[in-house]
Amino acid sequence: MGRALLLSSRRVPYGWVIVGTLSVTETITWGIVYYGFAVFLTPMERDLGFSRVALTGAFSVGLAVSALVGVSVGKWIDRHGARALMTVGSIAAVLLMVAWSRVETLLQLYVVWALMGLAMAATLYEPAFAAIIGWFSKNRDKALLTLTLAAGLASTIFVPIETWLLARMDWRTALVTLAVFLAVSTIPLHALLLRPPPAAPAAGPGAAPEGRSFALDEALRTVVFWVLATAAMTIGWIGAMQLVGRLMFGPIASRFGHRPMTAAVFVVQAIALALLATVKHLPTLIPMIVLMGAANGMGTLARASIVAEIFGRRNYGAISGAMAFGSNGARAAGPVGASLLLLALGGYEPLFWLFAAVVLAAGIAVLFAREEAHD
Repeated sequence: MGRALLLSSRRVPYGWVIVGTLSVTETITWGIVYYGFAVFLTPMERDLGFSRVALTGAFSVGLAVSALVGVSVGKWIDRHGARALMTVGSIAAVLLMVAWSRVETLLQLYVVWALMGLAMAATLYEPAFAAIIGWFSKNRDKALLTLTLAAGLASTIFVPIETWLLARMDWRTALVTLAVFLAVSTIPLHALLLRPPPAAPAAGPGAAPEGRSFALDEALRTVVFWVLATAAMTIGWIGAMQLVGRLMFGPIASRFGHRPMTAAVFVVQAIALALLATVKHLPTLIPMIVLMGAANGMGTLARASIVAEIFGRRNYGAISGAMAFGSNGARAAGPVGASLLLLALGGYEPLFWLFAAVVLAAGIAVLFAREEAHD
């Protein structure tokens, strides 16, 4: 029996072991580190005595730090693989969860979350995508879909667990409990199962050439990089990912191609935002909810896939990290930036019309932009 299981496991391409490993660790890390902050906000506000705005600022600082180090993280993974970085990132996240449980001042909270930004940059989607991309020339969409479907359940799984813990213990003890679970579930998996991809994946007989792999500085000189970066930044403002959209992405992208699919995602988001701008005139919110949910669900997969398709796999981590600067930076600046835009524009309706116009322009540009370098 044991021999049969061993032989069976050897027939599974190791890239799928990477996908399975990261599906588990991403779900746990997103659920505890990222979504956990909002759950713990009310008890922190009550215990520490600081305003919700002041406390939320610490989370924004963490996201900003994560955005700033994204390129460095991507370059590391391109050169050395994900194992060491994601293992150290998980260790750091555990230690910082414990430190978070002991904060007494606002400065301490901000320091903890600034450092947590480094841990998030080393453990969340960008390094996971980079780790997976190197293992797949075929079935890449399926691999990314598997990961994001699993991690898309993070809030569904962990928000109720965290709420349950807070009903039975104080928030500091709950954080330590979650830190212990984070340690035993993510550190061993990252340390033992993540491996660098093969240096030169073998192509089967008659396989088409993969195409050119751009270096980061070459990608930065192309129009399409900045179009996609703008689109990624816009997605960062929009928010959550939806499972239904992700299930639709693979079959549609396989039929029509990643570039038209990515453009279509942004056009659908623009339509949804336009509906949101006119929401007071609509008899129902269902069309907006369906369109926005499906497009958001596809958006993360679209960005991960199209970067590899256009710029190649060799320097995927660095290029994706640079592009993610926009989306992560938007998430960090979102609470303040959206408030300032709201004041400047005088209401939600013009704000959503502005977002719709930007996303629509990005979708059109993605469809027509090419990889030639610009001056």
